Amino acid sequence: MKMEDIAKIAGVSKSAVSFAFSGKQGISPETRERILQIAKENGYTPKSRATVTEQAMKSLTFLAFANSGIVLEQYYQQPFFRELIHYIEERCRANGYSLIFTSIEMDNFMESIKALAEEKRSDGVILLGTNLNQLQIAAVAVQLTTPLVVLDTCFETLPVDFVEINNVMGAYQAGSHLCALGHRNIGYIASQVRIHNFDERKRGFTTALRESNLEVNEACVFSVAPTILSSQEALKNQLAAYLDAGNPLPTALFCECDYIAISAVKTLSELGYRVPEDVSVVGFDNISEAVIVSPELTTVHVEKERMAHLAVDLMIQSLESGKLVKTKITVDTQFIERLSSRSPVKAAVNNA
Repeated sequence: MKMEDIAKIAGVSKSAVSFAFSGKQGISPETRERILQIAKENGYTPKSRATVTEQAMKSLTFLAFANSGIVLEQYYQQPFFRELIHYIEERCRANGYSLIFTSIEMDNFMESIKALAEEKRSDGVILLGTNLNQLQIAAVAVQLTTPLVVLDTCFETLPVDFVEINNVMGAYQAGSHLCALGHRNIGYIASQVRIHNFDERKRGFTTALRESNLEVNEACVFSVAPTILSSQEALKNQLAAYLDAGNPLPTALFCECDYIAISAVKTLSELGYRVPEDVSVVGFDNISEAVIVSPELTTVHVEKERMAHLAVDLMIQSLESGKLVKTKITVDTQFIERLSSRSPVKAAVNNA
């Protein structure tokens, strides 16, 4: 039996199993106890983490700040972050580094940063910057005495190494796709929680529409929770109010992330609308669930493996060279057309 098998039985990620065996923070006591019990029942004996660390003699810290918005307490189970962590672990291992996981609640921001800096548990820190603003990242950079690479966001004026998604490009690709299909009444489903990535996606999407002489009608902009995969009453209520005002249902909806898109598909289905026959839906991120939902989701693929590898490589380069000049890397996206989007003309013909 392998760690992957334990993870499958427990219904958690491989990273969560790693947390349980190593005794590190990042999972609840209940989850840790369940994983260890499953391992015991199946005769699985984990390798000594102390031995691995001693052999490697080098380590990096993956740092995440948890809140109730985007990066949840159990962020390692969220599809996007789960994939990033897997690829970071993979790259670290290939380069002779062990990876230490540290999760800090946002409420104890400054105190926790200072404590982490004093501990000096590793050679460098890869910070998940998804839900952090410029001031927060600047505070982390000032406090840490080890090299820092920030992943999944970017602020151009900070003297810090960043690796980010080309959010503008990805949303531009989504907008161009819908315009090319012939959609003219296009809605937008935004996240209630605002972060740098979502603001950039909105900029890219509106740029694509303007090139086709279109605008998103403000009455057709909806806002929902960004981390719920089930249908949402909030979206039902907003759509009802929009339609009750005499507005036509948009022929297409762009969603700021796949979580929102999958939630929208389920919400629309419960309201009696078909995707894509009545309304096309496009997401962003290409998480693994995008091909499980029905219909399969048209979305923007984020090169998570490349981003993770670049972050580790940038860190190792910094450690080995001691370079002072920082680097900012933007990784382009790839548009993936699946079954949740189609031409409104096709829909009209098929429904006639």
